[in-house]
This record gives sequence, C-alpha cells and structure tokens, in this order.
Amino acid sequence: MTGARLRRFEAALETLGAKGRRRALEGRSGRDFASNDYLGLAASPRLAGAVREAIERGVPVGAAGSRLLRGNHPEHEALEAEAAAFFRCERALYFGAGFSANVALAATLPQRGDLVVHDELIHASVRDGLRLTRAEVASAAHNDAGAVADAIAGWRARGGTGTPFIAVESLYSMDGDCAPVADLVALAERHDGFLLLDEAHATGVFGASGRGLGEPFEGHEAVIATHTCGKALGCSGALVTGPAPAIDFLINRARPFIYATAPSPLMASAVREALRIVADEPERRAALGGLVALASDRLERLGLPDSGTQIQPVVLGPAAHAVALARRLRAAGFDCRAIRPPTVPEGTSRLRISLTLNVDAPTVDALIGAIGEGLLEVAA
Repeated sequence: MTGARLRRFEAALETLGAKGRRRALEGRSGRDFASNDYLGLAASPRLAGAVREAIERGVPVGAAGSRLLRGNHPEHEALEAEAAAFFRCERALYFGAGFSANVALAATLPQRGDLVVHDELIHASVRDGLRLTRAEVASAAHNDAGAVADAIAGWRARGGTGTPFIAVESLYSMDGDCAPVADLVALAERHDGFLLLDEAHATGVFGASGRGLGEPFEGHEAVIATHTCGKALGCSGALVTGPAPAIDFLINRARPFIYATAPSPLMASAVREALRIVADEPERRAALGGLVALASDRLERLGLPDSGTQIQPVVLGPAAHAVALARRLRAAGFDCRAIRPPTVPEGTSRLRISLTLNVDAPTVDALIGAIGEGLLEVAA
C-alpha cells in the first residue's frame, strides 16, 4: 500500500490521467516519424567511425569534472574552434544539452534593468531560464516583430534604460513555422540589444551549408545563437555561438556551465564529424527537402495546412483525438506521436509529423494516407 507521503504524487497523476495528459515512456517501434534525426545522422557510419578513431587515439568517454576544473579537454576546444569557423562567428561554447544552454543564456546574459521580450511560444528551456533572470520579462505575439517592437517601446516609455533582449526560436518545434529572423535582427540592432536565437530545429537543415536560419547574421554583435547537436547533427549537447565577450561572460557567470560536469570528450569528437558531414553532404538536405515537398502536397490534398518544413503538425483539438489517432498509426507501423497540453496550448492537441531521412517517399505517402483514413474515423 502506498504511504501517505506518496499520495500527493498519485493524486496529481490521477488528475493528469483524467485530463488525458498522463505520459509514459514508450519504446521505439514502427517507421520513424517522431525523432528529430532529420538528416539520418544518428546511425551514420561516418559518425561511428569518428568515435572509433577517437577511442583509438585515447579520447576518454567521460570528462570527469567541470570545464573550469579538470574537465576541459582538447576535444572540447577543437570542437569549439571548428564550430566558430563553421558558423562564421567569433566564439562557440559547448554545453551538455540544448536545454541547459538555453537556461544559461536566459538566466545569465540579461541583467537587472534590462528587458527580455520572448515569443509567446518560446521553448520551455528559455522560460525556465527567465524564471531566474533579474531582468524584466515580456511576452510578444507569435512571430510578430511589430509586437516585439511595441514591447520595447512601451518599456522605454516607462523609463527602461537597460539593454533589450529578444528571445525566439528560428524554427518552432511544435508548429514547424519560422521566425522573421531578419526583422528581429534589425530590431535588436536598432535598439542596441541582442537577439537570442534558438536554432535547435534549423541547424543542419536550413541556411548555407546547414548553418541555420540565422546564418546570414551570424557574426553580428547582436546575435547569440543556440545550435543543438542532438537533432539534425545526430549527437548530443549544444553549441552557443556569438561574440567573444558574451561567450567569456557565460564561462564566468553561467551556473549551468560552471557547475556541470563537462560533456563527454568523445561526444565532442562526434559533433566535429557531424559538422563536417553537414558541410560535405548537401545531398542530405536536398533529400529531406524532397520529403517535405511530398508531405506538403499530400497534406494539402487532404485539406490540411502544411508548414513547409520538416515539422508538420496535424492539429486535432481534443487530446483524446490526438492520442487515438497516434495509437491507430502506431498499430499500422508508423511511429507518430500525439502532442498535448501543456506542451501546446489548450485545445490544440496534435500529431507532430517529423520528417527524417530514416524514411523514404513511399513511406511518407503511406503515412499521410493513413492519417486521412484515421481523421475520418476520429471525426465519426
């Protein structure tokens, strides 16, 4: 029998279950429409070979300490140098996860007296970082540069004299739509501020040589980006890129960096190779673009909106509908997951179709056909 001390957790789980929000871990099964392995690099022979070669030359699995203690390894520094060259910025800093990188940026860079304006759909990692900031925080309507400008103007009118920060995702993970990056960079520069650009789902897929949607603006003083390594790059960790003073400030003040064991040097070796693959094999991006075009066409034939990117949401509304359709698809051999609140707003539960090179065109066609059939059943 469960003790009274645990009853609080059980009660909360029962409430989640009643709302259709209780989650459980599920194993991998069926064709991949759920992962973020967009370029199919996670099981790449080149990545595996790079790891084997690193082991043979003595690169350790574990860092065994913080970067500021004994955990700093030549592989970390080599990755950061290569990443700075790849993204054409002054400096790069390697974090163990994209979540901790975003928490570090949001919590550390804005200071008391500053303002952070974030997109209303910004990732949970940035929101958690903003809970720790001493700056004023404001939300702006999704992908609305005018709303961001109005928030900054209102803050100035109230006497704000610090530095404005704008925090957005370049490609949104649940809607698959893209931020007006050029307008936001111009706005940050006009106000002598910064754009914190989360490139998690764009790195490797968009921009010249897969450098992301912010690629034309990397190297600008106003732009500080997070490039996640665990999605299209097929590895783990994240690279924060930007001007040298900002990176040095993170090394000195960012608690998620200072007090965390450094990422695996072996993984740093793998990320180095992933960046090289992205540069060397543009055909991967082209192939993914072909799958996106196919999915867009098939979704439009069903009367469903398409995002035009590798993330295609099918919004169903009630959580129960999304869960039921996801189960039907998994039974048919497609791993396509339901996304429910609080990850997405109430009443917008959906399927999140993630297009990757782990599937081919006939499989994409078959999935969307199965979705069409499933929608008729759910509607009935």
